[in-house]
Amino acid sequence: MLELTERQWALFDFVKEMHGEQKRKYTGAPYYTHLLSVADRVDPYRGSGYETEIALCHDLIEDTECSLADLSHKLMSLGYNIDEDEVILAGVDDLTDKYTCEKYPSLNRAQRKELEGVRIIASRPIAQTVKYADIIDNMLSLAEHDPGFARVYAREVDAYLWKINLGNRELYAACCELLTDVKERLGVAAE
Repeated sequence: MLELTERQWALFDFVKEMHGEQKRKYTGAPYYTHLLSVADRVDPYRGSGYETEIALCHDLIEDTECSLADLSHKLMSLGYNIDEDEVILAGVDDLTDKYTCEKYPSLNRAQRKELEGVRIIASRPIAQTVKYADIIDNMLSLAEHDPGFARVYAREVDAYLWKINLGNRELYAACCELLTDVKERLGVAAE
């Protein structure tokens, strides 16, 4: 069970406010439930101790008006020091999609996700650990609520997951096992 420190709760309150009225696509639950779920999944596998903060903030930059500078200001105001701020910001930046539809309207989803995969391969181990938890949470939701899109997502993840093995080994193994299981259940052919 996820237990947050006082400053992590304060950070979560900020993230929750930034995500505002955003909802999870299939359940209509507040979007922050996904962030808490990812943080909860990563919690037993923390290495440096900042995976929780990165998990809480992993969609902040791409899905809200918050910038990395805004997040840095908030972290510093909550008592995080410069070194902690640097680790958290770097992890969040690694997990922020760069090849978005808005920035690259001439690219289709497959092209954008291929570029994202190449980018995420170069991400830091701490970000990879959080990415495993994010993939697990997304994969479980999609497999339950939208098997058709789960097939698309599984193919996208399959293109890079095997190359992002620098994070926590146990969580990586769980993520790989889930992907293999979902691909098998949904009939996603090996490529």
